Amino acid sequence: MTCEITREPININDVFQKVVRREAGAVTTFIGTVRELTHGRKTLYLEYEAYQSMALKKMEQIVKEMKEKWPVVEVAMVHRIGRLEITDIAIAIAVSSPHRPEAYEANRYAIERVKEMVPIWKKEHWEDGEEWIGNQQGTKEYATGKPKEGDLVE
Repeated sequence: MTCEITREPININDVFQKVVRREAGAVTTFIGTVRELTHGRKTLYLEYEAYQSMALKKMEQIVKEMKEKWPVVEVAMVHRIGRLEITDIAIAIAVSSPHRPEAYEANRYAIERVKEMVPIWKKEHWEDGEEWIGNQQGTKEYATGKPKEGDLVE
């Protein structure tokens, strides 16, 4: 298991290499990139911030959950913070397993749980303004400004 938060560009081959093993016949990867259009608005760039110590704990919790559901998987996930340009990789998740069904299912589980529970926030910069998004699912908003390190995250 490897969980990481970085300010450096994510090298997908490095993430892939962390899960490759002789007994794995399948490796799935999820690569989340910065898109240009969100709900019809043109994005110029994103800024990601994290409550890093808690974010890593939550990422490790997700891997533990995955290992309980799919004991045969190996997992690596890296999330980038800081300023990201259009097409930059924001998150990469690699999952290996002996067979493909577990790799696919576990990888999808991982990204959905990251978006649901890991305290990483993004600020969208558009042509006509900017806004902090309360969580990565977009289901929570912060009333005023950027979240702070001590903010409660469910």
